[in-house]
Amino acid sequence: MHPLVVDEARKQYEDTLAVDNVSFEAQPGRILGLLGPNGAGKSSTIRMLAYITTPDAGRITFGGEEVGPGTQARMGYLPEERGLYPKLKVGEQLILFGELKGLSRREAKDQAAAWLDRFDARSWVNKATNELSKGMQQKIQFIATILHRPELLILDEPFGGLDPINADLLQSVIMELKESGCTIVFASHRMEQVEQLCDDICLVSKGQIILQGTLNEVKKRYGRHTLEVDYEGKDAFIDRVAASGGARVSQRSKRHVQFQLAHHTNPRVILTDLLRDVDELIRFELMELPMREIFVRAVTEAQGAEAAVTQAGGMA
Repeated sequence: MHPLVVDEARKQYEDTLAVDNVSFEAQPGRILGLLGPNGAGKSSTIRMLAYITTPDAGRITFGGEEVGPGTQARMGYLPEERGLYPKLKVGEQLILFGELKGLSRREAKDQAAAWLDRFDARSWVNKATNELSKGMQQKIQFIATILHRPELLILDEPFGGLDPINADLLQSVIMELKESGCTIVFASHRMEQVEQLCDDICLVSKGQIILQGTLNEVKKRYGRHTLEVDYEGKDAFIDRVAASGGARVSQRSKRHVQFQLAHHTNPRVILTDLLRDVDELIRFELMELPMREIFVRAVTEAQGAEAAVTQAGGMA
């Protein structure tokens, strides 16, 4: 298996500089999370990786070979938008995609049957795509993406439309591909999936990389300032803590609160305060910042607070 190397890639559309001299690597057997708010240049970068467009300057190589028709045959690309033929039957569609990637008709048929069985979708083989739900279509598109056992896998929001059971199944398959040595680029706005799946992070904003490194390195860089509290009883302590300026409330629901501590705040002060109200303390844990909070902070520094909050508002 081979690395994907992006070296000073640049892409401009008329007056818009979408990708500004971006460099990063995705390594075999690892998952790189390519992240960014809307309009950051993430989609333009993905299109260049997939050889849908080409960089105006710089180089993108896979295994030392310039990205192009030769690398496309060894690549699987799952776009955020549906890329299936609406009236073509599922079985015929998968065979077609397999043949386009170099499989014989028999190989494509056998691989399609095996993956349809794995996704409990064998009964769909004679259904047209437009007869399927959004989640069903996403499973078929994923199968079409991996049918030929790609060496490079580019996944753009792969969990769209999937229920939790099928999302877990998809995640397990992605991890199997990773363990087999596949080079994987994963783009998503769902930060909990980024934390579960990714080994490395590349966050882009306004066409430039603003944060890069392994997931562990990135999280350590931001320190341990997240306090998770699960409790039974009154919650007046939450408003007291927030009013004191010692912490900001980042999540709040019945029986649970997440604080982002100010640098000067000792967690013991909050513990003493909350014990005045709660009947039972179930969890009191100081943690590293979640990726969602890191995303917001990094984009805030790059774009300003209003833009960062707007972009993070739709995240799970």
